[in-house]
Amino acid sequence: MERVAVAERPDWEETAQEMGFTFHHQEGQRYWDERAYYRFTLDEVENGVEAPSGELHQMCLALVDEVVRSEALMDRLAIPADMRDVVARSWERQAPSLYGRFDFSYGGGGAGPAKLLEYNADTPTSIFETALFQWRWLEDMMAAGRLPKDADQYNRLHEALVERFGRLFTRGSLVHFASVADHVEDRQTVRYLEDAARQAGLDPEFVPVDRIGVDADGKFVDEAGVLIAALFKLYPWEDLLREPYAEHLGATDTIFLEPAWKAVLSNKGMLPLLWERHRGHPNLLPAAFADDTAATAAIGSRYVRKPLFSREGWDIHLVDGSAKQSGPEGGYGEEGWIVQELAPLPVFDGGHVVIGSWIVGDEPVAMSVREDDGPITRDLARFLPHAIV
Repeated sequence: MERVAVAERPDWEETAQEMGFTFHHQEGQRYWDERAYYRFTLDEVENGVEAPSGELHQMCLALVDEVVRSEALMDRLAIPADMRDVVARSWERQAPSLYGRFDFSYGGGGAGPAKLLEYNADTPTSIFETALFQWRWLEDMMAAGRLPKDADQYNRLHEALVERFGRLFTRGSLVHFASVADHVEDRQTVRYLEDAARQAGLDPEFVPVDRIGVDADGKFVDEAGVLIAALFKLYPWEDLLREPYAEHLGATDTIFLEPAWKAVLSNKGMLPLLWERHRGHPNLLPAAFADDTAATAAIGSRYVRKPLFSREGWDIHLVDGSAKQSGPEGGYGEEGWIVQELAPLPVFDGGHVVIGSWIVGDEPVAMSVREDDGPITRDLARFLPHAIV
Protein backbone atom coordinates (compact mmCIF):
# COMPACT_ATOMS: atom_id res chain seq x y z
CA MET A 1 0.00 0.00 0.00
CA GLU A 2 1.45 3.31 -1.10
CA ARG A 3 0.24 6.86 -1.61
CA VAL A 4 1.35 7.99 -5.07
CA ALA A 5 1.34 11.67 -6.03
CA VAL A 6 -0.01 12.22 -9.53
CA ALA A 7 -1.21 15.11 -11.70
CA GLU A 8 -4.94 15.68 -11.90
CA ARG A 9 -6.89 15.14 -15.09
CA PRO A 10 -7.25 18.62 -16.58
CA ASP A 11 -10.97 18.20 -17.18
CA TRP A 12 -11.96 16.28 -14.07
CA GLU A 13 -14.33 18.94 -12.76
CA GLU A 14 -16.19 19.10 -16.08
CA THR A 15 -16.38 15.29 -16.07
CA ALA A 16 -17.74 15.37 -12.53
CA GLN A 17 -20.47 17.83 -13.49
CA GLU A 18 -21.42 15.76 -16.53
CA MET A 19 -21.72 12.64 -14.38
CA GLY A 20 -23.77 14.38 -11.67
CA PHE A 21 -20.99 14.44 -9.09
CA THR A 22 -21.97 17.88 -7.85
CA PHE A 23 -20.50 17.65 -4.34
CA HIS A 24 -16.83 17.19 -5.31
CA HIS A 25 -16.12 20.27 -3.20
CA GLN A 26 -17.83 20.85 0.13
CA GLU A 27 -17.76 24.05 2.14
CA GLY A 28 -15.07 25.36 -0.19
CA GLN A 29 -12.80 22.36 0.40
CA ARG A 30 -11.89 19.47 -1.84
CA TYR A 31 -13.88 16.33 -1.16
CA TRP A 32 -12.72 14.46 -4.26
CA ASP A 33 -8.91 14.63 -4.46
CA GLU A 34 -7.04 13.00 -7.32
CA ARG A 35 -3.72 14.72 -6.74
CA ALA A 36 -2.68 11.33 -5.39
CA TYR A 37 -4.00 7.77 -5.44
CA TYR A 38 -3.49 4.72 -3.26
CA ARG A 39 -1.70 1.83 -4.88
CA PHE A 40 -2.34 -1.68 -3.58
CA THR A 41 -1.09 -5.13 -4.44
CA LEU A 42 -3.62 -7.80 -5.33
CA ASP A 43 -2.74 -9.73 -2.17
CA GLU A 44 -3.38 -6.69 0.02
CA VAL A 45 -6.85 -6.34 -1.49
CA GLU A 46 -7.87 -9.99 -1.63
CA ASN A 47 -6.43 -11.16 1.69
CA GLY A 48 -6.17 -7.88 3.59
CA VAL A 49 -9.60 -6.42 2.84
CA GLU A 50 -11.93 -8.63 0.82
CA ALA A 51 -11.58 -11.92 2.70
CA PRO A 52 -11.87 -10.39 6.19
CA SER A 53 -14.93 -8.42 5.05
CA GLY A 54 -16.74 -11.58 4.03
CA GLU A 55 -15.91 -13.29 7.31
CA LEU A 56 -16.87 -10.30 9.44
CA HIS A 57 -20.16 -9.90 7.62
CA GLN A 58 -21.11 -13.49 8.40
CA MET A 59 -20.16 -12.91 12.05
CA CYS A 60 -22.42 -9.86 12.03
CA LEU A 61 -25.36 -11.84 10.66
CA ALA A 62 -24.90 -14.45 13.39
CA LEU A 63 -24.92 -11.63 15.94
CA VAL A 64 -28.22 -10.29 14.60
CA ASP A 65 -29.73 -13.76 14.91
CA GLU A 66 -28.75 -13.79 18.58
CA VAL A 67 -29.72 -10.21 19.42
CA VAL A 68 -33.26 -10.35 18.00
CA ARG A 69 -34.00 -13.30 20.31
CA SER A 70 -32.84 -11.48 23.44
CA GLU A 71 -34.65 -8.67 25.24
CA ALA A 72 -31.50 -8.04 27.27
CA LEU A 73 -29.34 -7.54 24.18
CA MET A 74 -31.96 -5.38 22.49
CA ASP A 75 -32.00 -3.25 25.63
CA ARG A 76 -28.18 -3.09 25.62
CA LEU A 77 -28.36 -1.62 22.11
CA ALA A 78 -30.99 0.94 23.16
CA ILE A 79 -33.56 -0.37 20.68
CA PRO A 80 -36.91 1.10 21.86
CA ALA A 81 -38.96 -1.48 23.73
CA ASP A 82 -42.06 -0.96 21.59
CA MET A 83 -40.05 -1.38 18.39
CA ARG A 84 -38.21 -4.61 19.21
CA ASP A 85 -40.84 -6.79 17.57
CA VAL A 86 -40.45 -4.73 14.38
CA VAL A 87 -36.70 -5.42 14.36
CA ALA A 88 -37.11 -9.09 15.24
CA ARG A 89 -39.85 -9.75 12.68
CA SER A 90 -37.81 -8.19 9.89
CA TRP A 91 -35.10 -10.76 10.62
CA GLU A 92 -37.53 -13.65 11.00
CA ARG A 93 -39.07 -12.79 7.64
CA GLN A 94 -35.60 -12.67 6.07
CA ALA A 95 -36.12 -9.09 4.96
CA PRO A 96 -33.41 -8.48 2.34
CA SER A 97 -30.49 -6.08 2.58
CA LEU A 98 -29.06 -3.98 -0.23
CA TYR A 99 -25.65 -2.80 0.98
CA GLY A 100 -23.33 -1.70 3.78
CA ARG A 101 -19.75 -0.54 4.39
CA PHE A 102 -17.13 -1.64 6.89
CA ASP A 103 -14.58 0.96 7.97
CA PHE A 104 -11.08 -0.39 8.64
CA SER A 105 -7.81 0.86 9.97
CA TYR A 106 -5.40 -0.78 7.51
CA GLY A 107 -1.98 0.26 6.32
CA GLY A 108 -1.16 -2.50 3.85
CA GLY A 109 0.35 -5.96 3.98
CA GLY A 110 3.31 -5.11 6.19
CA ALA A 111 1.29 -3.22 8.80
CA GLY A 112 -0.74 -6.08 10.25
CA PRO A 113 -4.36 -7.12 9.68
CA ALA A 114 -7.18 -4.69 9.00
CA LYS A 115 -8.97 -3.68 12.20
CA LEU A 116 -12.72 -3.08 12.19
CA LEU A 117 -13.63 0.41 13.39
CA GLU A 118 -17.38 0.22 12.69
CA TYR A 119 -20.00 -1.13 10.31
CA ASN A 120 -21.99 1.50 8.40
CA ALA A 121 -24.70 -1.03 7.80
CA ASP A 122 -27.74 1.21 7.38
CA THR A 123 -27.07 4.53 5.62
CA PRO A 124 -23.55 4.57 4.15
CA THR A 125 -22.81 7.31 1.64
CA SER A 126 -19.79 7.91 -0.67
CA ILE A 127 -21.34 5.28 -2.91
CA PHE A 128 -21.44 7.26 -6.19
CA GLU A 129 -17.80 8.28 -5.98
CA THR A 130 -16.83 4.71 -5.13
CA ALA A 131 -18.89 2.96 -7.77
CA LEU A 132 -18.56 5.33 -10.72
CA PHE A 133 -16.21 8.28 -10.36
CA GLN A 134 -13.10 6.51 -9.15
CA TRP A 135 -13.66 3.87 -11.85
CA ARG A 136 -13.87 6.62 -14.47
CA TRP A 137 -10.58 8.00 -13.06
CA LEU A 138 -8.96 4.59 -13.52
CA GLU A 139 -10.15 4.28 -17.13
CA ASP A 140 -8.99 7.81 -17.97
CA MET A 141 -5.57 7.27 -16.39
CA MET A 142 -5.05 4.01 -18.27
CA ALA A 143 -6.19 5.56 -21.54
CA ALA A 144 -3.71 8.42 -21.03
CA GLY A 145 -0.88 5.97 -20.36
CA ARG A 146 -0.43 7.21 -16.80
CA LEU A 147 -1.30 3.83 -15.36
CA PRO A 148 -0.31 0.49 -16.91
CA LYS A 149 -2.84 -1.23 -19.13
CA ASP A 150 -3.15 -4.12 -16.67
CA ALA A 151 -3.96 -1.86 -13.71
CA ASP A 152 -7.18 -2.72 -11.93
CA GLN A 153 -9.42 -1.56 -9.10
CA TYR A 154 -11.26 -3.51 -6.42
CA ASN A 155 -14.61 -2.22 -7.53
CA ARG A 156 -17.63 -3.98 -8.91
CA LEU A 157 -19.98 -1.95 -6.74
CA HIS A 158 -22.12 -0.58 -9.55
CA GLU A 159 -22.62 -3.92 -11.26
CA ALA A 160 -23.36 -5.58 -7.92
CA LEU A 161 -26.01 -2.98 -7.03
CA VAL A 162 -27.77 -3.37 -10.38
CA GLU A 163 -27.70 -7.16 -10.01
CA ARG A 164 -28.97 -6.94 -6.45
CA PHE A 165 -31.91 -4.71 -7.38
CA GLY A 166 -32.72 -7.16 -10.15
CA ARG A 167 -32.78 -10.08 -7.71
CA LEU A 168 -34.87 -8.27 -5.10
CA PHE A 169 -37.69 -7.06 -7.36
CA THR A 170 -39.43 -8.13 -10.55
CA ARG A 171 -38.91 -5.95 -13.62
CA GLY A 172 -41.26 -2.99 -13.75
CA SER A 173 -41.75 -2.85 -9.96
CA LEU A 174 -42.33 0.59 -8.45
CA VAL A 175 -39.70 1.27 -5.79
CA HIS A 176 -39.71 4.50 -3.82
CA PHE A 177 -36.48 6.23 -2.78
CA ALA A 178 -36.35 8.72 0.07
CA SER A 179 -33.88 11.13 1.66
CA VAL A 180 -33.79 14.65 3.01
CA ALA A 181 -34.54 16.51 -0.21
CA ASP A 182 -32.34 19.57 0.33
CA HIS A 183 -29.22 17.72 1.52
CA VAL A 184 -27.07 17.72 -1.63
CA GLU A 185 -24.89 14.68 -0.94
CA ASP A 186 -27.79 12.55 0.28
CA ARG A 187 -30.03 13.53 -2.63
CA GLN A 188 -27.29 12.80 -5.18
CA THR A 189 -26.54 9.48 -3.49
CA VAL A 190 -30.19 8.48 -3.73
CA ARG A 191 -30.39 9.77 -7.31
CA TYR A 192 -27.52 7.43 -8.19
CA LEU A 193 -29.29 4.48 -6.57
CA GLU A 194 -32.45 5.36 -8.48
CA ASP A 195 -30.42 5.10 -11.68
CA ALA A 196 -29.00 1.71 -10.63
CA ALA A 197 -32.56 0.51 -9.97
CA ARG A 198 -33.65 1.84 -13.36
CA GLN A 199 -30.83 -0.12 -15.02
CA ALA A 200 -32.22 -3.22 -13.30
CA GLY A 201 -35.56 -2.63 -15.00
CA LEU A 202 -37.35 -1.11 -12.01
CA ASP A 203 -39.48 2.03 -11.84
CA PRO A 204 -37.92 4.35 -9.20
CA GLU A 205 -39.86 7.23 -7.67
CA PHE A 206 -38.38 9.79 -5.28
CA VAL A 207 -40.26 11.06 -2.23
CA PRO A 208 -38.77 13.45 0.34
CA VAL A 209 -38.54 11.60 3.63
CA ASP A 210 -40.65 14.26 5.37
CA ARG A 211 -43.42 13.83 2.76
CA ILE A 212 -44.09 10.15 3.47
CA GLY A 213 -47.54 9.77 4.95
CA VAL A 214 -49.95 7.16 6.28
CA ASP A 215 -53.37 6.56 4.75
CA ALA A 216 -56.61 5.68 6.53
CA ASP A 217 -55.64 2.01 6.54
CA GLY A 218 -52.29 2.70 8.18
CA LYS A 219 -50.35 2.09 4.96
CA PHE A 220 -47.35 4.20 3.99
CA VAL A 221 -47.98 6.43 0.97
CA ASP A 222 -46.09 9.10 -0.94
CA GLU A 223 -47.19 12.73 -1.27
CA ALA A 224 -49.48 11.79 -4.18
CA GLY A 225 -51.18 9.12 -2.09
CA VAL A 226 -49.52 6.23 -3.98
CA LEU A 227 -48.94 3.15 -1.85
CA ILE A 228 -45.25 2.61 -0.95
CA ALA A 229 -44.72 -1.12 -1.47
CA ALA A 230 -40.92 -0.88 -1.33
CA LEU A 231 -38.80 1.95 0.04
CA PHE A 232 -35.09 2.68 -0.01
CA LYS A 233 -34.61 5.25 2.74
CA LEU A 234 -31.38 7.12 3.36
CA TYR A 235 -32.56 7.78 6.88
CA PRO A 236 -31.23 5.92 9.94
CA TRP A 237 -33.27 3.37 11.82
CA GLU A 238 -32.24 4.81 15.19
CA ASP A 239 -34.23 7.91 14.20
CA LEU A 240 -36.98 6.17 12.26
CA LEU A 241 -37.84 3.91 15.22
CA ARG A 242 -38.39 7.01 17.34
CA GLU A 243 -40.55 8.98 14.90
CA PRO A 244 -44.25 9.57 15.72
CA TYR A 245 -45.34 7.40 12.79
CA ALA A 246 -43.16 4.48 13.95
CA GLU A 247 -46.30 3.03 15.51
CA HIS A 248 -47.37 2.01 12.00
CA LEU A 249 -44.21 -0.01 11.32
CA GLY A 250 -45.53 -3.10 13.04
CA ALA A 251 -48.45 -3.52 10.66
CA THR A 252 -46.93 -2.37 7.38
CA ASP A 253 -46.16 -4.64 4.45
CA THR A 254 -43.69 -2.12 3.01
CA ILE A 255 -40.28 -3.59 2.16
CA PHE A 256 -37.58 -1.37 3.61
CA LEU A 257 -34.04 -1.06 2.33
CA GLU A 258 -32.23 -1.26 4.60
CA PRO A 259 -34.41 -3.63 6.71
CA ALA A 260 -35.16 -2.95 10.37
CA TRP A 261 -32.72 -5.64 11.55
CA LYS A 262 -29.89 -3.38 10.37
CA ALA A 263 -30.65 -1.36 13.54
CA VAL A 264 -28.48 -3.98 15.28
CA LEU A 265 -25.47 -3.56 13.01
CA SER A 266 -25.55 0.21 12.53
CA ASN A 267 -25.24 0.51 16.30
CA LYS A 268 -21.71 0.77 17.71
CA GLY A 269 -22.81 -1.47 20.55
CA MET A 270 -22.35 -4.33 18.12
CA LEU A 271 -18.56 -3.86 18.47
CA PRO A 272 -18.29 -5.05 22.10
CA LEU A 273 -20.84 -7.77 21.39
CA LEU A 274 -18.71 -9.04 18.51
CA TRP A 275 -15.57 -8.89 20.66
CA GLU A 276 -17.24 -10.87 23.46
CA ARG A 277 -18.14 -13.63 20.99
CA HIS A 278 -14.91 -13.63 18.96
CA ARG A 279 -12.31 -12.50 21.47
CA GLY A 280 -8.86 -12.33 19.89
CA HIS A 281 -10.07 -12.32 16.28
CA PRO A 282 -7.33 -10.67 14.20
CA ASN A 283 -9.70 -8.17 12.57
CA LEU A 284 -11.48 -7.10 15.75
CA LEU A 285 -10.42 -4.64 18.42
CA PRO A 286 -11.07 -5.14 22.13
CA ALA A 287 -14.26 -3.24 22.93
CA ALA A 288 -16.63 -2.86 25.86
CA PHE A 289 -19.68 -0.91 26.92
CA ALA A 290 -18.51 2.18 28.76
CA ASP A 291 -20.41 1.26 31.94
CA ASP A 292 -18.57 -2.08 32.19
CA THR A 293 -15.72 -0.79 34.33
CA ALA A 294 -13.77 -4.06 34.49
CA ALA A 295 -13.83 -4.54 30.72
CA THR A 296 -12.93 -0.93 29.96
CA ALA A 297 -10.05 -1.05 32.45
CA ALA A 298 -8.68 -4.09 30.62
CA ILE A 299 -8.57 -2.09 27.39
CA GLY A 300 -6.05 0.29 28.94
CA SER A 301 -5.12 3.92 28.41
CA ARG A 302 -5.23 3.96 24.58
CA TYR A 303 -8.82 3.90 23.45
CA VAL A 304 -11.63 5.59 21.56
CA ARG A 305 -14.91 6.46 23.27
CA LYS A 306 -17.88 6.38 20.89
CA PRO A 307 -21.63 6.97 21.30
CA LEU A 308 -23.88 4.10 20.27
CA PHE A 309 -25.21 6.38 17.53
CA SER A 310 -23.08 8.93 15.72
CA ARG A 311 -21.66 9.61 12.29
CA GLU A 312 -18.88 11.53 10.59
CA GLY A 313 -16.74 11.63 13.72
CA TRP A 314 -19.32 13.45 15.85
CA ASP A 315 -18.80 13.10 19.62
CA ILE A 316 -15.87 10.71 19.20
CA HIS A 317 -13.20 11.00 21.90
CA LEU A 318 -9.74 9.62 21.18
CA VAL A 319 -7.46 9.01 24.17
CA ASP A 320 -3.81 8.04 23.74
CA GLY A 321 -2.38 8.09 27.25
CA SER A 322 -2.31 11.72 28.30
CA ALA A 323 -3.11 12.96 24.77
CA LYS A 324 -6.78 13.53 23.96
CA GLN A 325 -8.66 14.62 20.84
CA SER A 326 -12.35 14.96 20.14
CA GLY A 327 -14.50 15.12 17.04
CA PRO A 328 -17.16 17.77 16.46
CA GLU A 329 -20.00 17.97 18.96
CA GLY A 330 -23.21 16.55 17.56
CA GLY A 331 -25.26 15.93 20.66
CA TYR A 332 -24.95 12.15 20.55
CA GLY A 333 -24.46 9.87 23.55
CA GLU A 334 -27.78 9.95 25.37
CA GLU A 335 -28.40 6.26 24.63
CA GLY A 336 -24.97 5.11 25.81
CA TRP A 337 -21.30 4.75 24.90
CA ILE A 338 -18.72 2.13 24.07
CA VAL A 339 -14.95 2.06 24.50
CA GLN A 340 -12.78 0.50 21.79
CA GLU A 341 -9.05 -0.06 21.83
CA LEU A 342 -7.25 2.58 19.80
CA ALA A 343 -6.07 1.45 16.38
CA PRO A 344 -4.44 4.61 15.01
CA LEU A 345 -5.20 5.24 11.36
CA PRO A 346 -2.13 4.83 9.15
CA VAL A 347 -0.62 8.13 8.04
CA PHE A 348 0.56 8.69 4.47
CA ASP A 349 2.03 12.11 3.59
CA GLY A 350 0.17 13.64 6.52
CA GLY A 351 -3.19 12.08 5.69
CA HIS A 352 -4.90 9.74 8.18
CA VAL A 353 -6.38 6.97 6.06
CA VAL A 354 -9.52 4.88 6.56
CA ILE A 355 -10.46 2.02 4.25
CA GLY A 356 -14.10 1.43 3.34
CA SER A 357 -15.06 -2.10 2.33
CA TRP A 358 -18.42 -2.42 0.60
CA ILE A 359 -20.89 -5.28 0.97
CA VAL A 360 -23.78 -5.79 -1.45
CA GLY A 361 -26.21 -8.46 -0.31
CA ASP A 362 -23.76 -10.74 1.47
CA GLU A 363 -20.82 -10.26 -0.89
CA PRO A 364 -17.76 -8.00 -0.51
CA VAL A 365 -17.49 -6.10 -3.78
CA ALA A 366 -15.46 -2.88 -3.57
CA MET A 367 -13.14 -0.58 -1.65
CA SER A 368 -12.89 3.14 -1.04
CA VAL A 369 -10.20 5.29 0.57
CA ARG A 370 -10.69 8.49 2.55
CA GLU A 371 -8.12 10.58 4.35
CA ASP A 372 -8.33 13.35 6.92
CA ASP A 373 -5.78 15.80 8.28
CA GLY A 374 -6.50 14.50 11.79
CA PRO A 375 -6.95 11.08 13.41
CA ILE A 376 -10.78 11.32 13.53
CA THR A 377 -12.45 10.92 10.15
CA ARG A 378 -14.96 13.75 9.69
CA ASP A 379 -17.55 14.63 7.04
CA LEU A 380 -15.03 16.71 5.08
CA ALA A 381 -12.45 13.91 4.84
CA ARG A 382 -11.12 13.64 1.30
CA PHE A 383 -11.96 10.79 -1.05
CA LEU A 384 -8.98 9.49 -3.09
CA PRO A 385 -9.09 6.87 -5.84
CA HIS A 386 -7.16 3.62 -5.66
CA ALA A 387 -5.60 1.19 -8.10
CA ILE A 388 -4.21 -2.32 -8.02
CA VAL A 389 -0.85 -2.26 -9.77
